[in-house]
Amino acid sequence: MPRVKTGSKRRQKRKKILKLAKGYRGGRKNLRRTAMDAIDKALNYAYAHRRTRKRQFRRLWIARINAAARIHGMSYSQLIYGLNQAGVELNRKVLADLAVNDETAFAEIVSIAKD
Repeated sequence: MPRVKTGSKRRQKRKKILKLAKGYRGGRKNLRRTAMDAIDKALNYAYAHRRTRKRQFRRLWIARINAAARIHGMSYSQLIYGLNQAGVELNRKVLADLAVNDETAFAEIVSIAKD
């Protein structure tokens, strides 16, 4: 059996790893094994936090809606219940944006939910 060296594939794999590790501190940027460990961890965090970010935004929107609703004398749950009963289909992202940027429109929505 002839001896086969890995050749260009090994170099390509190393370059790919070190390219992903660019900007890391210490040996994590230029040592293959530590760079690989750092990349594995970073990619796992990135995957998990793409999902966590959606939860965090929903929490933020609810907090903003609740604060604005309490200014108008309602709690968040009363507002959402009233909107559901009135058949208003606005999601929390839009409600939070209205609460922050357009107080008069939000006041109208609150009045719809009160009726």
